[in-house]
Amino acid sequence: MKEAKIEYKKSRQNAKSVISSAKEKKQKECANDLNDSECRNEIFRMAKQMVKERQDITGLNCVKGASGKVIVDDKGIKDSWKEYMEKLMNEENVRDHKISAEVKEGPADCIRMAEERAVMKKMKRPRIVGAGSRNDTSHRRYWNPVDFRFM
Repeated sequence: MKEAKIEYKKSRQNAKSVISSAKEKKQKECANDLNDSECRNEIFRMAKQMVKERQDITGLNCVKGASGKVIVDDKGIKDSWKEYMEKLMNEENVRDHKISAEVKEGPADCIRMAEERAVMKKMKRPRIVGAGSRNDTSHRRYWNPVDFRFM
C-alpha cells in the first residue's frame, strides 16, 4: 500500500513539473508574440470578446407596441412599458359572486391552553450559539413551553 502511495506522489510531482514547464513555455511565446502587431490585435480581440461575454443584458433593442408597430428608441420603449403596466395594474378583474361566506362578528375564537401546549411541544428547542458541547443541556432551563403564552 505504501509503495503505491509513493509511486502516486512521484507521478503527481512529475505531472506538476511538466505542466509548469509547458505554462512557462507558452507564456514566453505569448510575450514574444506581443511584438508582432498581428498577434497583438488577436490578443485584444480575444480580450474584447471575453469582456462582451461577461456583460449582463441591460436593455432591449426593440419592443412591439400596443398598435403592433416595432419601437426601437429608448424613450418609446419606456413609454410602451409604462402604458402596458398601467393597463395591467388598472384592469378590473372579473369576480365570481357565487361564493358566499357568513359574516363573522365579535372576537375571534380563544386559543385553549391544551392547544397551546400541543403546539409548543411540537416546536424544536432553540439552539444556543456558542454552547460548549453537543451534550450541553443548559438551554433547557430557559425553554419551558408553559412559560410562553399567546397574546
